[in-house]
Amino acid sequence: MAVKAWIEAMRLRTLPVSVAGVITAIGFNILNGTFVAAPAILCLVFAVLAQIASNFGNEYYDYRDGLDRVGRDGPRRGVTEGDISPRAMLMATYVTLGVACCIGLSLVWWGGWWLIAAGVLIAIGALSYSTGPYPLSRHGLGEVAVIIFFGIVPVNLTYYVQAGAFEWPVAMVSLAIGLMGANVLLVNNYRDADDDAAVGKRTLAVILGRKSAYALYVENGLLAAVLMLEWMAIAEWLALGYLALHLVVCVMLRRRTGRALNPMLGLTAMLMLLVSIVWLGTVIAK
Repeated sequence: MAVKAWIEAMRLRTLPVSVAGVITAIGFNILNGTFVAAPAILCLVFAVLAQIASNFGNEYYDYRDGLDRVGRDGPRRGVTEGDISPRAMLMATYVTLGVACCIGLSLVWWGGWWLIAAGVLIAIGALSYSTGPYPLSRHGLGEVAVIIFFGIVPVNLTYYVQAGAFEWPVAMVSLAIGLMGANVLLVNNYRDADDDAAVGKRTLAVILGRKSAYALYVENGLLAAVLMLEWMAIAEWLALGYLALHLVVCVMLRRRTGRALNPMLGLTAMLMLLVSIVWLGTVIAK
């Protein structure tokens, strides 16, 4: 039971969010002849560990502040349900984040000393999502944080540590990836809107209401498709394919409530990952 609880705390359904950004950047590196395997792999490991640390921290701090309840519609929370002690979860949060920072520090070899400042900001972002003087997830800024820390930052920095430069097409596609990632969180908050409102957790879905949150989900996907269509020059069809699948998921999302939304969270994340993998495959086959 303990092992299962820890795996659930990692929120495996959401991990494609961190993986997709790095894979997308690698595709651009290969396309431009700047791919370097070692820093690319380190970026991938760093991104996944940073997300797991953020997920652990979210579970601990939401429990500490009384924002979770037993038997919630979302995935089981180990600390709230008594499967994991709060102390163990807090320790796991900072150990995982510490390991991620050590891996990130090694990227200085390729990217320069300024990456230390970037790493500090990423670590702060991983924690400020759930704690600190102004927790982002509780003030309608969770989706903004995802766009920045799971889209713009990982795509551009992964590309930079290999290429030694930033590129405008990479920046535009990083925004598309961020919007896809924000949709994963939107599904989560759309599902939990009533529970969150009851405990004073003001997510974007609570602030806007479910109807507007759903509209934002649709619009994020449309904008992501437009950005890909414009800046993924060798794979316009990928943008159209993503758009078609996104609209299918939108229809499915609209028809579901409560626990039935849980698969939609994973499906949204997997669609994001699929886009990055197909992009990488297209570049390799070119």
